[in-house]
Amino acid sequence: MPSIETDGATLHYECHGAGPAIALVHGSGGSALSWWQQVPHFARRHRVVSFDHRGFGRSRCAEGALDPNYFAADLGAVLDAAGVERAALVCQSMGGWTGVGFALAQPARCAALVLAGTPGGIATPAIESHSAGLPQRMAARGFLGMALAPDFPQRDPRRAFLYEQIAALNPPTTLPTLLPKLGAMRVAPERLAALAMPALLLVGTEDAFFSIEGLREVAALLPRARLHVFPGVGHSVYFEEPDAFNGMVDAFLKEIPKWGATS
Repeated sequence: MPSIETDGATLHYECHGAGPAIALVHGSGGSALSWWQQVPHFARRHRVVSFDHRGFGRSRCAEGALDPNYFAADLGAVLDAAGVERAALVCQSMGGWTGVGFALAQPARCAALVLAGTPGGIATPAIESHSAGLPQRMAARGFLGMALAPDFPQRDPRRAFLYEQIAALNPPTTLPTLLPKLGAMRVAPERLAALAMPALLLVGTEDAFFSIEGLREVAALLPRARLHVFPGVGHSVYFEEPDAFNGMVDAFLKEIPKWGATS
């Protein structure tokens, strides 16, 4: 699979399928591998681009270059290398910061924005309130307990094991270095009007990171956004309920005028 050099990082990326392009932007618990239940589905009708953020999976970066402020430009560099001028962005958790940053920097290249379990750096009163208890929840539940619905490991131990194994492929120093910087990033309210592309926010009722009310507030701030709630699902809707997730994203993208075919 190809890789590119950009801003002190070597970024691994993959392309599958043909048609209007979709970029899958992973969260802090994974890499491009996390989308194994999405890539085959969407590649039947789309050019699907996935990649490992710098410091995750098969991507590497220089010391001091592990900074989320590079993420939006990294996505742009990946799309350039893949020959994609315009894409719909499907972003999970941490990937929302990447997607929102890219959409603000290069709005003409973002056909649509899906934010799954993420406010993308857009702070609201409910987001800030729920985030205040995050360290305590992480200490009590652990990483896997936060990333998935509380009963998911019992309901589906094989996929819960796979989730944990994919996460374990990331260097152990990445999250401690990155997450404080990510948490400090905020999107200024006056910039939200620029996010005029169609947007879909997805959240599970059992999401331990971001509350339904918080993402409802985010959706209300965006010019063309709506929210869908998945009952009984945790932070990783795409992983826990892939058929429902894929179907919801499919239906959303069918509403978007075709944004150019690439192959």
